[in-house]
Amino acid sequence: MTIELRVPEVGESITEVQIGEWLKATGEAVAKDEPLVVIETDKVTVELPAPAAGAVTEVRKQPGETAEVGEVVGLFEPGEAPAEARTPSSDGDGGAAASPASSPDAAPQRAGGREGGHVMPAARRALADAGLAPEDASATGPGGRLLKEDVQRAAAAGRARPVAAEEEVVPMSPLRRRIAERLVQAQQTAAILTTFNEVDMTAVIELRRESQERFRERHGVKLGFMSFFVKAAVEALKRVPQVNAEIRGTDVVYKNHFDIGVAVGGGKGLVVPVLRGAESMGFAEVEAAIADFAERARTNRLGLEELQGGTFTISNGGVYGSLLSTPILNPPQSGILGLHAMQDRPVARDGEVVVRPMMYVALSYDHRIVDGREAVTFLKTVKECVEDPSRILLEI
Repeated sequence: MTIELRVPEVGESITEVQIGEWLKATGEAVAKDEPLVVIETDKVTVELPAPAAGAVTEVRKQPGETAEVGEVVGLFEPGEAPAEARTPSSDGDGGAAASPASSPDAAPQRAGGREGGHVMPAARRALADAGLAPEDASATGPGGRLLKEDVQRAAAAGRARPVAAEEEVVPMSPLRRRIAERLVQAQQTAAILTTFNEVDMTAVIELRRESQERFRERHGVKLGFMSFFVKAAVEALKRVPQVNAEIRGTDVVYKNHFDIGVAVGGGKGLVVPVLRGAESMGFAEVEAAIADFAERARTNRLGLEELQGGTFTISNGGVYGSLLSTPILNPPQSGILGLHAMQDRPVARDGEVVVRPMMYVALSYDHRIVDGREAVTFLKTVKECVEDPSRILLEI
């Protein structure tokens, strides 16, 4: 009996999604619960699993198209996968949607099934632009997936038939659209100002060096830098509650809890999962949670509830080599701490010039409720806690 593949409920207030990559070609045998298609929203990316063993027999929504929650995006036939996918007849009945087997991208999609791999959407476009077939490029992506970069390497090696393509039009993903909306909203609704300081990382580096092996043996996770900044931020927020507050209409709402969002790079863009109750978490709990967030962000497996409700955000551009930046607020929050790359720099200590590992830190804040004095106090507290980690343990 044919099963309709419908867009599931993916979160409160979300009524429309965008279809991502079809992970299984029509006619390809799949096991129960194997992911069939990627569904993208403005907050999370989810995979629609196979309802039973069988095969997709018809694709009604192609990658990049939008669909409403509950709408049928394809058909699924339980049991043994058919030898060939159902495709509309050449004369057609006017009502059947084109399947990948009959679309211009049919060859890349069919070839994507070879050796268990898939041709990514950007790679399909690159193949068409370069005049290449999927077998002309070596797949290096996860699970044998063919990436855009693989096609570009193949084209550079001289196997391509030149095709003029001076620009590429790609639909903005729901997540990227949402990010754009939020950034513009922050700029339009808040009086954003940024203040800076620098932190000597010597003490933290030495503490990590001395304790890393025992910490990993005891807790099963590495001791990183982020846990120090999370705990330091909590202490600073306790001292300067305005940074942990938000404006709600004509009121200021002070938060008596510390839910710290940690920005991580995901497969579809930057996401900010939240550490709930960070004030009660130990260093190992913070590190384990951040590592889990980062892994699931890369594979688009974060839940919608994990991205909501933060009171303050930390963004670490230093992992990408950023030396200095002015981070943008994550509305309705009133503060965001930006971390940057460590550099060995000459500094004055006790009347002498010495070389120390230094990091610039930046606090962007809503000047409507946070004054310069509070912002400077916040950053000074973070600096003191990181340069002398015992302050975090003693809460001084």
